[in-house]
Amino acid sequence: MDFKQIQELIKMINKSNIGELTVEQKDFRITIKQKEENVTQVVTAAAPAAVALAPQVAATAPAAVQAPPAEKAKPAEAPAANLVTIKSPMIGTFYRRSGPDKAAFVEPGDDIIPGKVVCIIEAMKLFNEIESEMKGKVVKVLVEDASPVEYDQPLFLVEPA
Repeated sequence: MDFKQIQELIKMINKSNIGELTVEQKDFRITIKQKEENVTQVVTAAAPAAVALAPQVAATAPAAVQAPPAEKAKPAEAPAANLVTIKSPMIGTFYRRSGPDKAAFVEPGDDIIPGKVVCIIEAMKLFNEIESEMKGKVVKVLVEDASPVEYDQPLFLVEPA
């Protein structure tokens, strides 16, 4: 299993409700455990090629997966008690519009209803339309267009109607 496959596996686990997954191949074993917002990895390997992968996984994946949600989730929860946060259901790239020459799905001040598309998140070459689950008014967009987002990262603040 190469580094890219491990990264894809982590992304798929984050999008699912799986709590723990262990994969074994010959002299290589990886266990991925999912907790609230964090992903913990344990890599055990006996083959030299797999041992070379372990430092990369330990050095890059936890920093990319664990740090952003903790930093970005706290400020969004503090503004006002009556606001509701629309959060990212997956890891991917956040887009406010369907194309570069198109209008944004929602702007601050726009009214939304259940089922209205508020953004697109691209994950592994698939464009996923994210729909509102409530009726209300968009107060603030918390993410820049075309920026990476993490699972459960706040995207919008909405004042419920």
